[in-house]
Amino acid sequence: MIRRLHHRELRRPRAHAPGANRTTPGAGPGAAPGAVAGGRRAVPDAVATTRTAAVLALAVLAASTPAARAQISLFELPQASPHARVFQRVGLTDITIDYHRPGVKGRRIWGKLVPWDQVWRAGANENTTISFSTPVSILGHRLEAGTYGLHMIPSKPYWTVIFSTAYRSWGSFTYDPAEDALRITVTPRRAPFQERLEYRFEDLDDYGCTVVMHWERVVIAWRVDVDTKQIVVEHLREGLRGLPRFTWRGWEEAARWCARNDVNLEEAMTWIDRSIAEKPTFSNRMVKAELLDDLGRHEEAARLREEAILLAPVDEVLDYGSQMIFDGLVDEAVAIYRQAVKLYPDAWYTHAALADAWERKGERRRAKAEYEAALRVAQDPGRRRELERILRERF
Repeated sequence: MIRRLHHRELRRPRAHAPGANRTTPGAGPGAAPGAVAGGRRAVPDAVATTRTAAVLALAVLAASTPAARAQISLFELPQASPHARVFQRVGLTDITIDYHRPGVKGRRIWGKLVPWDQVWRAGANENTTISFSTPVSILGHRLEAGTYGLHMIPSKPYWTVIFSTAYRSWGSFTYDPAEDALRITVTPRRAPFQERLEYRFEDLDDYGCTVVMHWERVVIAWRVDVDTKQIVVEHLREGLRGLPRFTWRGWEEAARWCARNDVNLEEAMTWIDRSIAEKPTFSNRMVKAELLDDLGRHEEAARLREEAILLAPVDEVLDYGSQMIFDGLVDEAVAIYRQAVKLYPDAWYTHAALADAWERKGERRRAKAEYEAALRVAQDPGRRRELERILRERF
């Protein structure tokens, strides 16, 4: 870094005898302080001394520690180990890993660059960190929401993965076991060659994922589990303290999620009753029927569905069935469409909706029968041509 400084900044001020005239000979008795012959000005002692002190301080800092030397830069330049960040959402939980990516570069990594049985920063430069926006479980151990310094101890045959409450350090130089939040033991596995260290997420589902560290020919992986249902329920409770509480739709949406996921059913029943009390609709009655089914009150659920379909406009019934198909609840949509066909046997669209649902289930014979029924009652020539095309091309 010192070589980048201008050579004038490194030049020492000339020494003067105590009490000697600091004005250069020939400048003239009335010249301004610091003037020299030819109109040039000498550098005042205070400025020169300050510059020299700054240069010396910089030199001392540069020579002090590897960390200090690595941080000194006048520009943002490419790093030998580039910065990276990976992110994954599991349900409503965000997992973020922030790290630097060293390369193999022909070196022997394990046992040499990264010694055995010593704490390693699991990356390069600053702490590798891992953050969780909610509490999680790692190999059965609870870890609170927050950011942690991620360290590893490579050993044979097992590795130790450490989650430290200290996460703003440089590397692992100041690592202290007293600051551990969690330690787990992981078995490494051999993998295809990976030049640059990489973190990634695998085996993602609604309730967790696997965190993977891959460098050289080694993979270290561990499972992170999330109590997604409980986290969402807490999120819904909190949300119903805000704007969603002022509309029947907010109470319905919260109750529907609980019904579809078979969780928090008793409280969800109070939510849907609040929605119906504010504005009875076909959709919130149907959500209550779902909750009744989940609670084992099947006769009440059946009566409520029949009542809701009788009172609702047919287009609202069909829209609700379409939403259930979108949510992957095809069986439930079939049940609704079959009731709609009984109530509106002369409406081509009830038969067509039921035909589409049967087709999605792979029930081709039943689907064809409903498309034929729709064709028999359809009056519009354009609609008839469309139904004929479907029957001709699909069946």
